Amino acid sequence: MSKLKLSGVSKAYGATLALRRGDLEVMAGEVHVLMGSNGSGKSTLCKIIAGSVRPDAGRILIDDTPATITGPRSARAQGIGIFYQELSLAAHRSVEENICLAALPVRAGLFVDRVSLKERAARYIALFDGVSGEGFAADALVGNLRPDQRQLVEIMKALASEAPLLIFDEPTSALDRAQVERFFEILGNLKRRGRGIIFISHRMDEIKAIGDRVTIIRDGETITTLNLDETDAATVIRLMVGGAGDMPASQSSVPAAVDIAAESALTVRNLSGAGFRDVSFEVGRGEILGFGGLHGQGQSALLRAIFGAGAITSGEIRIGSERFDASSPRDAIRRGLAYVSGDRSRDGVISGRPIIENVSPIHYLRDRLMIASPSRLRDRVLPALQSMHTKFASLFDPISALSGGNQQKVIIARWLIDRPDVLLLDDPTKGIDLSAKADLFTLIRQLAAEGLGILLYSSEDAELLGNANRILVFNGGSVSRELTGAERTRYNLYQAAYEAA
Repeated sequence: MSKLKLSGVSKAYGATLALRRGDLEVMAGEVHVLMGSNGSGKSTLCKIIAGSVRPDAGRILIDDTPATITGPRSARAQGIGIFYQELSLAAHRSVEENICLAALPVRAGLFVDRVSLKERAARYIALFDGVSGEGFAADALVGNLRPDQRQLVEIMKALASEAPLLIFDEPTSALDRAQVERFFEILGNLKRRGRGIIFISHRMDEIKAIGDRVTIIRDGETITTLNLDETDAATVIRLMVGGAGDMPASQSSVPAAVDIAAESALTVRNLSGAGFRDVSFEVGRGEILGFGGLHGQGQSALLRAIFGAGAITSGEIRIGSERFDASSPRDAIRRGLAYVSGDRSRDGVISGRPIIENVSPIHYLRDRLMIASPSRLRDRVLPALQSMHTKFASLFDPISALSGGNQQKVIIARWLIDRPDVLLLDDPTKGIDLSAKADLFTLIRQLAAEGLGILLYSSEDAELLGNANRILVFNGGSVSRELTGAERTRYNLYQAAYEAA
């Protein structure tokens, strides 16, 4: 029996087509794996099923009956539960409150029924007895838990929906082996009871262990559905990346190889911390070193830690030949490091302030300026903004008056007034248009040619393959493979990203 069937589902955001043709059928008693490369459309498809995104076109059937999902509440009412990759927990609430958050039991139509809440939550907490770890308890505040324990709470919350159809988007990314095995036992029991389960994972060993069928999405379009016991990992990855996946990136578009031994800009040795472990590499002056792999595999955490904005538990960093203890971003800036994030709202834009104030704070910090005249400051910041072809009417306009792409150009320009030695780029083109991306990568290549060492993490394959001399592929917080020369292909990128960690 079919639990869910989608036909021709599509979704566009302005001119960007996130999902061109989404077809999917999930049967009762099945774990159906959904696979696709970064930006392929699989998360958009799941959000449509869960009601957090409205489709532009297409047909949805639930239990062979036409259905319209108008929002998350509508999805829950029609028997759909979801585990989101970005956890949706209330940090200042207890474990038991979070588990029951979607439908808190009440009495007299007003007050939370604490007895019923405890009894209900206890059923799901008991499923993970023995593997949830020290400090995990019904009354523990979620904000005080370890990342793996918070992920268990999110899983329990999804299970507590008792939905006939469950979606799990990367549910095991923070779990240890014992926790994964227990979770898979639970999924096996749900299968036997006739539930339909959509499962997204980047770990090929997990997919083969728990999945029945796999649907592959590429460039916003469903490619095919296969029985997992009748296919292999190489076939799945080739279908994900397409016919051109074995073609190496154009060598004419990539800077010449750099002799790292001659002059190293940054050296990392056996670095471990929150989200990454035992990472080692060197980046030479004039080199662009790419960080590849699926989203959330430690790339951003590592870049932030090098910049002094994340915890490091062991290992060593050297800038040039000198040791650097990444104690704070302020120290990193004064030692010649620059960091650009794709999350402008969190890490870049100073909201409510004019463009000139947004482009100049690093200059103030590096030169230890207390005051500066607007005219002299304008002469310093204009060349940096012009190098990025930034479009603005006046330096004193609020930054909110600019488009997203031009805001990101302002954030990048702030690092170019006083040239750094090492540039850390953390998915810098996220959410900006093609013209702004072209301007950015033209500048990145120019900076590399002038001798900067550049670390580039991008969630877009083409950006890495077209700009990086080498690519380190991350899987589970560590480097699984280094790609150089003709090895830099989409197929090799995804083979390293999806292989067993």
